[in-house]
Amino acid sequence: MTVLLKIQQLRDELRQHNYNYYILDNATISDYEFDIKLKELQALEEAHPEFFDANSPTQRVGGEITKNFKTTVHDFRMYSLDNSYSKEDLLDWETRIKKMVDGEVQYTCELKYDGASMNLTYENGKLLRAVTRGDGVQGDEVTANVKTIKTVPLQLKGDYPERFDIRGEIILPIEGFLKMNEERIANDEEPYRNPRNTASGSLKLQDSAEVAKRPLECLLYSIKGNNLNIQSQFEGLEKARAWGFKVPKEAKLVNSIDEVLEYIEYWDKHRHDLPYEIDGVVVKVNSFYQQDELGFTAKAPRWAMAYKFKAEQVSTRLNEITYQVGRTGAITPVANLEPVQLAGTIVKRASLHNADQIEKLDIREGDEVFVEKGGEIIPKIIAVDFTKRPENSQPTQYISHCPECHTELQRIEGEAKHYCPNYNGCPPQVVGRIQHYISRKAMDIDGLGGETVALLVKEGLISNYSDLYELTVEQVIPLERMAEKSAENLINGIEASKQIPFERVLFALGIRYVGETVAKKLARHYKSIDALMFASTLDLVTVDEIGERIAESVVEFFSSEENRTIIERLKAFGVQLEISAEKLANQTDKLKGLSIVVSGVFESISRNELKKLIEDNGGKVSSSISSKTSYLVAGDKMGPSKRVKAEDLSVPILTEQEFLEILK
Repeated sequence: MTVLLKIQQLRDELRQHNYNYYILDNATISDYEFDIKLKELQALEEAHPEFFDANSPTQRVGGEITKNFKTTVHDFRMYSLDNSYSKEDLLDWETRIKKMVDGEVQYTCELKYDGASMNLTYENGKLLRAVTRGDGVQGDEVTANVKTIKTVPLQLKGDYPERFDIRGEIILPIEGFLKMNEERIANDEEPYRNPRNTASGSLKLQDSAEVAKRPLECLLYSIKGNNLNIQSQFEGLEKARAWGFKVPKEAKLVNSIDEVLEYIEYWDKHRHDLPYEIDGVVVKVNSFYQQDELGFTAKAPRWAMAYKFKAEQVSTRLNEITYQVGRTGAITPVANLEPVQLAGTIVKRASLHNADQIEKLDIREGDEVFVEKGGEIIPKIIAVDFTKRPENSQPTQYISHCPECHTELQRIEGEAKHYCPNYNGCPPQVVGRIQHYISRKAMDIDGLGGETVALLVKEGLISNYSDLYELTVEQVIPLERMAEKSAENLINGIEASKQIPFERVLFALGIRYVGETVAKKLARHYKSIDALMFASTLDLVTVDEIGERIAESVVEFFSSEENRTIIERLKAFGVQLEISAEKLANQTDKLKGLSIVVSGVFESISRNELKKLIEDNGGKVSSSISSKTSYLVAGDKMGPSKRVKAEDLSVPILTEQEFLEILK
């Protein structure tokens, strides 16, 4: 037998033993025998470096050092999930689904693992890269660390696609977590707070050999890719299991929302029987075709819902109420609490939201309060323990002046929050607007973080976001923790931001109520900042989904002479304040004022490309048929109820080719 054949044989054997032990939980060889074979393979690979394989079983021991984790854009966006906390929420969700899709709906129920989200990319059956969720658009590449996790296959088996992404949760089983803490306590070290944070922190350790020492696991739940030949979520789970992934067997395919509720009730009672922590159940429409019909909102898929188990509650003392100023001038009262452990973390502060919330709960300094984590993430006060209220307690008097610049606060009729009107002179507003401008979903300026922005403002180097474009390397080098290379990266990042498209620049400006989706609609409609600047409230409300409140906010923003001056400076610096000629060439007003529903499977164009065509030509994509629908574009496999409804309402039904002809 040649050396290469022997190496390959050992690799295949060790992969199979690894799969038997970690995936099937059925060891077919002793640890000693496994180690002997592994050492034999290591010796052969060291003697013959020409046969090196990055996905060999010997590579799991780690040792690679990563000082800076590369930011990588996901091939397929990682959306967050909408949350529900009651049976009524799920029934409402089902009602919305039934309005939008035809036929019977099956659901896949899965446990919601409490870990760190991970996207794994495989090419030709080998692990290509591992990227954290990040902001859903891009994350940190942590491949070297993830390779050390035994339940992540480095080489797949079976009929896997040529290239695909698979998503899961990196978790730390409870038993392993307790063992790690026993060792830390024995060494007089601070114990870790909870499995989730420990798993997440492990992924960013610089030495992958340290990661290899931790008993992390990866539980997989979602496949993404093109031409996968998979028809449903549950089929995807079974395929992934066959390819060698650890897919928990607790997932269940059900035929009704009642069965979903039974699944939830069962796991709410039995979740503590599991070897790892869960914080709820994820329910997904099973059919990929129906998922495609339902689509996404700006933040989450319409076809999935996370049911969160009731949050843990604790009581603690409210020591003091302080007030924060946001970038829009909104004042948020904050409860400063006696530190208390809640759901695995130490909680010291909780938002009180606004004056009405304080009055409604009659919250006062010195009170004993009940705290829970909303969605088990953000702490919030839910009630006061009046039996423990001090006798000398006084009702809370909400502040009348800004805590930062001492300007008298205003409260707009119909709004819950108070605002500081000192738009250009209140430091947290100035810093907050610039921090928003540089953020990932806005201008995404590399090398510039929130702390650096605050420092630049404090040092008097910038007072608004247009000042960024006049900064020089020489100006920023003297700043704290700023070396020559990082200063150059910052200036280069600012320069690169001039290529960010208009719709994101518009979002970056920080106009109140103009989020990502509204910014896209306004950019598509007006096509340039000049056209938008001169739009009246009456003109703005004619734009699809732009209400009076948004319109008034836009007009108010551009009525400020200082804001107009900043816009002119951004123009002079070369920031994209109009849709590019290239993009405009693909846009028309042919479908202006038309509401179009797209349903079915299409041959020459994907559903998403079809929706983009509608929007690029001035139309609105609607999810359901009504009397206001202009056209139904019908593909193959469109459900009969949509056709019946369109015919009943006399909505014209177009084939794929008929619709494309309209645009020619």
